[in-house]
Amino acid sequence: MNRTKGDEEEYWNSSKFKAFTFDDEDDELSQLKESKRAVNSLRDFVDDDDDDDLERVSWGGEPVGSISWSIKETAGTSVSNHEGREQLKSRNSFSSYAPLPKPTSTYSLSSFFRGRTRPGSFQSLSDALSDTPAKSYAPELGRPKGEYRDYSNDWSPSDTVRRLRKGKVCSLERFRSLQDKLQLLEEAVSMHDGNVITAVLIFLKRTLSKEILFRELEVRQVALRHLIHFLKEIGDQKLLLDLFRFLDRTEELALSHYREHLNIQDPEKRKEFLKTCIGLPFSAEDSAHIQDHYTLLERQIIIEANDRHLEAAGQTEIFRKHPRKASILNMPLVTTLFYSCFYHYTEAEGTFSSPVNLKKTFKIPDKQYVLTALAARAKLRAWHDVDALFTTKNWLGYTKKRAPIGFHRVVEILHKNSAPVQILQEYVNLVEDVDTKLNLATKFKCHDVVIDTCRDLKDRQQLLAYRSKVDKGSAEEEKIDAILHSSQIRWKN
Repeated sequence: MNRTKGDEEEYWNSSKFKAFTFDDEDDELSQLKESKRAVNSLRDFVDDDDDDDLERVSWGGEPVGSISWSIKETAGTSVSNHEGREQLKSRNSFSSYAPLPKPTSTYSLSSFFRGRTRPGSFQSLSDALSDTPAKSYAPELGRPKGEYRDYSNDWSPSDTVRRLRKGKVCSLERFRSLQDKLQLLEEAVSMHDGNVITAVLIFLKRTLSKEILFRELEVRQVALRHLIHFLKEIGDQKLLLDLFRFLDRTEELALSHYREHLNIQDPEKRKEFLKTCIGLPFSAEDSAHIQDHYTLLERQIIIEANDRHLEAAGQTEIFRKHPRKASILNMPLVTTLFYSCFYHYTEAEGTFSSPVNLKKTFKIPDKQYVLTALAARAKLRAWHDVDALFTTKNWLGYTKKRAPIGFHRVVEILHKNSAPVQILQEYVNLVEDVDTKLNLATKFKCHDVVIDTCRDLKDRQQLLAYRSKVDKGSAEEEKIDAILHSSQIRWKN
């Protein structure tokens, strides 16, 4: 369509569109800077709480949330892609600039001037021009009010105890007064949960003085027992001693003090510490044990020093054939007795390392002494000493074998130490119970004992059954055949 020059001038002067000029960018940039300065100057004068009093409007002037605004919002999203393509086509044309689409937004006036955005909205103008990121305010909506107490620690003692019982993390620091702390402890005790009680006691131990803590626990025996057990578990001996001293529990105080010897490694220092424990107010039985412990350690120090010297010299046969594998210091009494029976069995009773001396000093029972000595001498295969251990003489001079532990146990220990069959048969024959004797003889293949016992029992069937277990053509088979064909035996079956 052809227009005259006058018509074109009238069109450009009356239209809302402007022709392109290179000054437009500078004008727009200056306007943006002026807007930024205005917004920043107004931010400090706007109250944070006036946001709810102002109505939020869109760029088009409609109230946000109205029907017309909702329709435009929906329509804007559907045509945004088409408008973008049209803008790309017209970007290279200076004569057909299209107006920029108005962005849909949910700014409120107060948030616009403050430069703060609503959740889900775009940044404010001042935030868009600045490099600093905008703050995000997004409260969790729809959550029960009771759950917000997790962040404020606004719990009662009963609520706190219930949370602890469920394994939830919560701070006890808000309970500052003594009354609140004691109420918290009573709630924990009423729950009958040891873990919760211990957790509260740890808090009280850290926040209360010893005097106040001990005084309050003295009338709360359940909590007191939990604290004593906890202190024993963590090894806080100092506080435990102070607690027993406050409660006037002298015997428990003495036992707790005695337990500290476990932390002393040096033998001489431990011996001196045990010496100080002898005079403490133990019971009669415990006092005897403390005295024996001190005496035993004193003996062990002497024996260890002497044997270390003999082993280093290399002149003693027993130490050359059987070198020591460990020190005897701080060993139990039974281990010390075994050591003495192994290395010092033949020593005179007057020496500290003599087994007989140890037996008399510490009043070791006969069964314990015989069992330990048998194990030591059988390990060395000293069968003569084993025989002498069970041989006794009566007042007429007759010898007899006697075993306080029973000969069936003697047989088992001898077999464990690989004793010869002849020695095993000798002690199996000394077992009084016939069934036990047959079982042991069969188990350890003491053929002569089995054959003789079946003959004495006149049990032909059992002897025939055992004949199948011995080697064919052996001396045992010939002995069984001779007994079976004997006319002097009247068999029971």
